[in-house]
Amino acid sequence: MSETRFPRWQDLTSRELACLDPDSVAVAVVGAIEQHGAHLPLATDLDIGEGLLDAALERLPDDLPLVVLPSLAVGTSDEHLSFSGTLSLPPQVAIATLEALGDGVARAGLSRLVLLNGHGGNNAVIDIAALALRRRHALRVVKVHYPRLSPPPELRAALPDAEWRHGLHGGALETALIHHLAPHKVRLDALDRPPSSGEAMADAGWLLAPEGAAPFAWLAEDLHPGGVVGDATLGTATLGARLAAHYGEALARVIGETHRAPPLNAASPCR
Repeated sequence: MSETRFPRWQDLTSRELACLDPDSVAVAVVGAIEQHGAHLPLATDLDIGEGLLDAALERLPDDLPLVVLPSLAVGTSDEHLSFSGTLSLPPQVAIATLEALGDGVARAGLSRLVLLNGHGGNNAVIDIAALALRRRHALRVVKVHYPRLSPPPELRAALPDAEWRHGLHGGALETALIHHLAPHKVRLDALDRPPSSGEAMADAGWLLAPEGAAPFAWLAEDLHPGGVVGDATLGTATLGARLAAHYGEALARVIGETHRAPPLNAASPCR
């Protein structure tokens, strides 16, 4: 991550941390180290998460109390274990790690935590850990998976609908963001457009799909033997800059709303 005017947890002393505004928002990126085909680095999800957080911080007012936690680089990536380079925490370990992070935030006297998730495979473990932290500490844990921050119509029109729906891994979206955030990491000679098996299901009118109303559990090779899907050739740096600005603005709004939201009450022992 780039330098920021907001303090980083690890750069503070214990005394400075104890003196933080109790209404401060703690923010952490939850990433992944996993295969993204021949054209994108293993750190794609981590790089995107940290880049979008930087974009959000640039848009926040100087007086908003916020502290940036160390990123969690390795997540749960079991669906990519068939491919070299993937690192993955077992789900129970990932949940325990996220809970331990939240425990530390609560011990510091803070009651607001934003988890910026760069990898869809982390969603389930984040959900479980966040609920445990809410119950244990009355901690308000806000879960942000950036693709859910839907772009406005004019930006969505920059890619075909099929790409938004089926380019789930290593497609135009991730390629564009890395092309903007870390252009030296994109292997331009390896850009490809492998189709997803989910697209054929959709064309046949099926409700069954990798994602959506009736999703099935999948390994990356179930979508395409190469482990990536989507048209990476559409992922330009120009599109990446527009996407980063949109996601950065939306994330800044989420962080601001998290700060303004009232503290949660601890559960009553009589219920």
